[in-house]
Amino acid sequence: MTDLPVEQTWMVLVELLTDLRKRKVVINTKIPENIRMAKTTINFYKVNPTDPERMKELKRINDFMNDAQDKLIDLAEDIGDDYKDQWIKKLTKASRGEKLYDIPEEKSAFVIGAPPGFSMVRLTFKVPLSEERVQEIAEYHNVIIEFQTDTVIVIYGDKKNIQDSLKEMSSFFTEQIE
Repeated sequence: MTDLPVEQTWMVLVELLTDLRKRKVVINTKIPENIRMAKTTINFYKVNPTDPERMKELKRINDFMNDAQDKLIDLAEDIGDDYKDQWIKKLTKASRGEKLYDIPEEKSAFVIGAPPGFSMVRLTFKVPLSEERVQEIAEYHNVIIEFQTDTVIVIYGDKKNIQDSLKEMSSFFTEQIE
């Protein structure tokens, strides 16, 4: 999917936040939290913008962004009017849809399509796993284990069964600790 104008605004806010931190400005923890939540919600929305449930997220995105923007501009004003105006110009350009930054194409970290009523966990290992051993654990604990790559697996099932399978896989973790 193509970039959304709100992503450009998000990038400006991240850059402003970073610059304020470099200037040793004290930042309320709510500001970066809102910026993170905005990005997460944008990514959720972009999966399928025509889905009515995802369309409802647009208001949340705007709420997160507006709150962070207002607070960051207030902090920028404390540094000086020229500094604040510089950032307002960038935000204005971004809100008009002008491209200020290249947005890296990211693959969603969310697993889409988990069966209803199932819990899910994703694990990433440093080295490839033995598929045979992992499938034995899956059968024994009544879970579904899907290999996304040689080192990334997703486990689906009842929460208790997933926990039991993770306990048995704990040896895989200790083997990979150097």
